[in-house]
Amino acid sequence: MYILFYRINNLFVVSEMASFEEGFLNYKPPVLPDELSNLPDRVSETFIGKTIFITGGSGFLGKVLVEKLLRKCPDIERIYLLLRTKKGSNPKQRVETIFSSVLFDHLKELRGVEVLNKVYPIAGDVSELGLAINESDRRLLADTVQIVYHAAATIRFDEALKKAVLLNTRGTKMVLDLAKEMKNLQVFVHVSTSYCHLDEKVLFEKAYPPPTDPHKIIQSMEMLDEPFVETISKEILGSFPNSYAFTKCLSEHLVVEQIEAGMPCIIARPSIVIPIWKEPLPGWTDNINGPTGLLIGAGKGVIRTMFCNNQGYADYLPVDITVNGIILFTWNYIGNNDTTRTICHLTSSQEWRVTWQEIIDIGKSIVTTEVPLNGAVWYPGGSMKSSKLVHNICVFFLHTIPAYFLDAIIYMSGNKPCLVRIQDRINKGFEVFEYYANNQWEFRNEHVHYMRRVMNPREKFEYKIDGNDMDIRNYFRDCIMAARIYILKETPDTLPRARIHMKIMYFVDIIAKILFFGLLLWTIFKWSDTIIAIGLLLLNLIRLFFKSIFSTISSDATVGPILNKEL
Repeated sequence: MYILFYRINNLFVVSEMASFEEGFLNYKPPVLPDELSNLPDRVSETFIGKTIFITGGSGFLGKVLVEKLLRKCPDIERIYLLLRTKKGSNPKQRVETIFSSVLFDHLKELRGVEVLNKVYPIAGDVSELGLAINESDRRLLADTVQIVYHAAATIRFDEALKKAVLLNTRGTKMVLDLAKEMKNLQVFVHVSTSYCHLDEKVLFEKAYPPPTDPHKIIQSMEMLDEPFVETISKEILGSFPNSYAFTKCLSEHLVVEQIEAGMPCIIARPSIVIPIWKEPLPGWTDNINGPTGLLIGAGKGVIRTMFCNNQGYADYLPVDITVNGIILFTWNYIGNNDTTRTICHLTSSQEWRVTWQEIIDIGKSIVTTEVPLNGAVWYPGGSMKSSKLVHNICVFFLHTIPAYFLDAIIYMSGNKPCLVRIQDRINKGFEVFEYYANNQWEFRNEHVHYMRRVMNPREKFEYKIDGNDMDIRNYFRDCIMAARIYILKETPDTLPRARIHMKIMYFVDIIAKILFFGLLLWTIFKWSDTIIAIGLLLLNLIRLFFKSIFSTISSDATVGPILNKEL
């Protein structure tokens, strides 16, 4: 296969790709330079002997947070993870599953597998009253925990409103109630989102009033059944585009209330959290949310059109930078006793911006030449549309019809059709995407700039919170490669065949376009006499129409004065 590939492609390109694949698979995070090793790491010192309680530890951000804490702060006393039984796996089994991820391989190599023994599961559920924690575990947490990270939330934008309120808003209230019982609490860190005050086009690092009383909303959701709530959800949401933004906004206010009451709390507002940039594993993610999903859909050839402002941009932040920021805010609050910076943004658009057009252009270049995906149904292409009508027409002709056509072929071949179902999911995703893609916000992040000033060179290296050396193309390439391996389960040895398939699809795409436009021209030529006749008929009808109008106007202009004179 490699010999064939060398014959088809340029030798330099193949060698470069092989080098990239080898470097990606053997990547190790940067090692602390010797000249920085004598400087103190005040951040890790803050966590020595600390016991931490984390909700959402099984989520994307939560896993990266746990890994970073164990890797950089090995003298942590203990980390408790709140976990519910899920898909037949109890909390203990889920912890084992979490640590079996490749994300933790470098940690095991660096600190030994024994470091994982510092993590203990606590059976519970954020969506239940009292977090469904038994009394003995509740006393244990109240007696031992100093730091709480509340990151649990449903991030589904189309989540039913009642479920979103009970999990995101009431869940936050339940975790706050538990934290208030903790005898040695030093800080409660609530992971919010910068996209929860959408009426504010410029968002500052301060509290904003909620759209309604979160306590009353919680009480209402507890009393009403879900079908009825869904019938009135639009009235409840008001100007909010989805249940996620609404419930996260309400959750923030619950934390603000406790800050005003004197409870040690921080609200961290990250923007759209995307795959790892630098450590411990570039490009790693456990989901296809955000631009990763767009790149995969486009790379597979199933996304051909999007409705958005192609020069607009979204605010993205790699998850490792997000986690570094959360840890640094904790250090600043506890270690520096800075209790004034309680609402902090983790955003990027004030420093570097990537337009939707750049994302598509870079992604298309990567998936067509460097890291193609297996089984692409068509050559990646299409474009963004500024007109919703044009976009909907393109969806019908480029998404819906091909999906039904290909599913019919799949069905006749004896396999289970899937493309129509995939297109339905894409269309639902478009509904969420379009709101954010066609609106623009500015997020001020002065607290991050302050943190950079108070950190020493070692801490800046260990807990990077800037994008000074960001190479967007290389980052997206890592993201696509990681998604290929860890999400799609497409091993690197299949890349040569995928590149050949992509070249074949390129020529298929060209031939299909030539045939389509050839057929269109032939149809026009064949029916040219009829088309001309219809055109002339329409012109004649238009001429007669305007002639009748002008005749009426002329008649009115003549008769009007006579009638007036007689009257």
